[in-house]
Amino acid sequence: MLRRLYHDQPESFAFTPANQAWAEAQITKYPEGRQQSAVIPLLWRAQEQTGWLTRPAIEHVAQMLGMAYIRVLEVATFYFMFQLQPVGSVAHIQICGTTSCMICGAEDLIAVCKEKIAPTPHTLSEDGKFSWEEVECLGACTNAPMAQIGKDYYEDLTAEGFSKMLDDMAAGKVPVPGPQNGRFAAEPLGGLTALKDFDSGHTKYNASAQLATDIGDGIKRIDGTEVPLLTPWLKDRATKDEAPAPAPAAEAPAAKPVAKQVEEAKAAPAPVADVADVAEAEPDLLTAAREGGADDLKRIKGVGPKLEQTLNELGFYHFDQIAAWTEAQIAWVDNRLKFKGRITRDDWIGQAKQLAAGEDTEFSKRVDKGGVY
Repeated sequence: MLRRLYHDQPESFAFTPANQAWAEAQITKYPEGRQQSAVIPLLWRAQEQTGWLTRPAIEHVAQMLGMAYIRVLEVATFYFMFQLQPVGSVAHIQICGTTSCMICGAEDLIAVCKEKIAPTPHTLSEDGKFSWEEVECLGACTNAPMAQIGKDYYEDLTAEGFSKMLDDMAAGKVPVPGPQNGRFAAEPLGGLTALKDFDSGHTKYNASAQLATDIGDGIKRIDGTEVPLLTPWLKDRATKDEAPAPAPAAEAPAAKPVAKQVEEAKAAPAPVADVADVAEAEPDLLTAAREGGADDLKRIKGVGPKLEQTLNELGFYHFDQIAAWTEAQIAWVDNRLKFKGRITRDDWIGQAKQLAAGEDTEFSKRVDKGGVY
């Protein structure tokens, strides 16, 4: 299925301050140079904030992660959980239409959507409050037919009950998620046949519905103020600098024969210096490109439009400048980039030497043919 961005896009996008802090915290989950792994959480948060993914939001996430826009667009268009067009201001209804739900009345629920929301999916209702679509199996087959509304499942639906639910939501009410026919969870319709002494833990609803009810954010847009930032991994990192508790004494391992030690030393790879441990030395910088104009630094693998701009602002416009960097100068540049490690990981020096000599690399050939965006 071809998925395109909506034709009418807003001018800009920005996370709320709390969501921005949340997004920055998510990026810290990943090692240096691997921040792109946060692309799905950040896109999802952007959608949680506005209801759908706009082009400015995709561009904003790409800029935060130092990714080419096309790469983030590929993620957004691949996963159907991302809405690429406006959704209802109150709720977007996702009706499961796969086998179990279809047999149990999903078509009746879709008929209600067509009547009360819009005749076609992904279309806003006249008041702009609702939109709907049919989706593949959502995994609640025992409680068919069902729908996902916002963040929660609404199960064991009937056309009449579902119609009233839409009216309630339009009036500002948030229906309790979970089974809508009195079932506690997914037990048989005729009642329990085993575990008859089951104790729910004295909760009114099953664990999922109870938590959703307690939080109360089922159909709300998320601006980041609902819960504190959950970044327990930062605490672990913060304590690394603290003096560790003395370890209990252990018996010294038996000494290896000298011949064995020599053999292992020869086989071991040579230690690689960490750029962070290398003393910095400022490279030769230019205030502007030389006569003839700047080189296209994007022909270096690992340098996108944003990084090229950063390098220009630092004073680098030509391949031969990069090709001449020493280890100390690499450290100077690396410490001024948003994500460290790219220079050595993508071998900028080796690529720049080839390009400065008038040779092509496999990557630069793709750039020249328009195969890289």
